[in-house]
Amino acid sequence: MVDQLYAGTVQLTKALQPLILAAEDVLDLDEARRRRTILRLDAGGGSDDDVNWVLARGYHLLVKDYSTKRATNLAKSVQTWYPDTKIHGREVGLVTQPHPYVRPTVQIAARSRKKNGQWSYAVLICTPSPQEILALMGQPAELAEDPASLLLAYVHCYDNRGGGVETQVKGDRQGLGLSKRNKKKFTAQQILVLLGSLAHNVTIWARNWLAQTSHKLRELGILRLVRDAFQIRGCIVLSRGQIRGITLDKKDPLAGLVGPALKALLMPVNVAINLGEI
Repeated sequence: MVDQLYAGTVQLTKALQPLILAAEDVLDLDEARRRRTILRLDAGGGSDDDVNWVLARGYHLLVKDYSTKRATNLAKSVQTWYPDTKIHGREVGLVTQPHPYVRPTVQIAARSRKKNGQWSYAVLICTPSPQEILALMGQPAELAEDPASLLLAYVHCYDNRGGGVETQVKGDRQGLGLSKRNKKKFTAQQILVLLGSLAHNVTIWARNWLAQTSHKLRELGILRLVRDAFQIRGCIVLSRGQIRGITLDKKDPLAGLVGPALKALLMPVNVAINLGEI
């Protein structure tokens, strides 16, 4: 949605609001859509200014409090701690004296033991209702009456925030070679970022076009698309400067998938697709 380059000293506390505004433009997030959108952010987006700004714009929010000192103080109001069923040694509890924001929030403390035996605390700031969070986690609505299950549903929903995005970024870096291309000038690096975004989008579009016939191709990440599917050996038949046919190496393990997909895609422009010896 948004790919923005910042100086190395800029942290999320400075970049969050302009990034969200840019995403709003791309996704056309009007007020009604913002009310149906949850932002899951790490502690870098959990400052008072950012939390209040996000809440004032109508978003739902799952974010970790920026201040570890405040988290420790808020955790003192927890009356009952419940063991986490997924992460050994972590416990969660409801903050009964929450920090005030511009909209009501549910605040949940989590603690785990440090190597020195002391507790490490964090506080999760949440706005979705119990029914909404249970529905998101695919759990029955009646668990709203079970404090332990409900608190863990909030915490586990927050834990799920990063996998897809981080996997996508890793795929871009490996498949498009982004980590091997850097410029000394800031402006030149910005152009490189934009070219990376263009390469990413074209690759995803190509996968979607091909996957209309071969659904197995939809499962390929950017690394395998660029390294394997886009590098099948072949030859092109030209006539008067126009492509009339493409022959793919039938020995390539992906040729049997890419060939029929290309054939269906290029049939309207009369380009023949064949598998043969290269």
